Amino acid sequence: MAGPRVLVTGASGLLGRAVAGLLHERGYAVRTLQRSAVHDPWESVQGSVADPDVAARAVSGVAAVIHLAAKVSFTGEWGDFVATNIVGTRQLLAASQRAGVRDFVFVSSPSVAHFGASIVGAGAAPANPDLARGFYARSKAAAEELALAEDSPSFRVTAIRPHIVWGPGDTQLVERVVERARAGRLPLLDGGRALIDTTYVDNAAEAIVRGLERMDYAHGQALVVTNGEPRPVGELIAGICVAAGVPAPAFSVPGWLARGAGSVIEKAWAAAGTRGWVNDEPPMTRFLAEQLSTAHWFDQRHTQAVLDWKPAVSLDEGLARLAEHYRSQR
Repeated sequence: MAGPRVLVTGASGLLGRAVAGLLHERGYAVRTLQRSAVHDPWESVQGSVADPDVAARAVSGVAAVIHLAAKVSFTGEWGDFVATNIVGTRQLLAASQRAGVRDFVFVSSPSVAHFGASIVGAGAAPANPDLARGFYARSKAAAEELALAEDSPSFRVTAIRPHIVWGPGDTQLVERVVERARAGRLPLLDGGRALIDTTYVDNAAEAIVRGLERMDYAHGQALVVTNGEPRPVGELIAGICVAAGVPAPAFSVPGWLARGAGSVIEKAWAAAGTRGWVNDEPPMTRFLAEQLSTAHWFDQRHTQAVLDWKPAVSLDEGLARLAEHYRSQR
């Protein structure tokens, strides 16, 4: 017999697909909600999470919700981020409560508490939409606040913040790195020395599902999830380039210069409506420059204790899997 029915929003993305697949493997009855059609062995609802009718149809008869759907971009109109990330979350929370859903996992981001300075061995600081950098982080911070405010004994909510998720098929990090490196447009900032955490996709999916399964302990909390293996950003980028068979970055620029240039480029890009960049993104933004030039790694002891979880795939194994993926593509 199938286990409890769980709704996964944003299942067309890399992490959403992994979460839905893992739930399916574990015997849950999976329903997905996403804008585009999917061809998977589970029930699917197509539409926008911000549409009240779609949200109500999606949560009908489900025991739990894992909410990943979001607008993810370094640039864009603030109203677009509000519509998907804030209004969509509000609609889904309300629909879930009306439908009698018991558990709600909000998939967030450590960027909701990253304010431009280095993060060194920290835990999950409170989300702050006023200080978070960039429209994505600000909107996710506001949405996380909305979600955790609804936590109660009858409607349990946790926020899981996987940090820089990557793996085979990833278009958010891996493909951007590969395409820009191939074109010779990927500099290192400050020599790529900043120490950062990342999360292999299978580990992130496992942690999110554990958030649901350990809701007795996780509800009311925000938990940062990483591989727990901080590496210099230049080393990680080089590993991705080697796996994809493209040259690693060979030049560096000062972080302060990239941050200033990123601010200027963002404004010029927005004013001109420039297209033609990788994924329709400008080559540098202030947020991206901060991410590439400041340390951000996290203490995972509390997260691992609450979730009773540890990452199963090391960074080196993840890079080996990435290399195999590119070999199969070639």
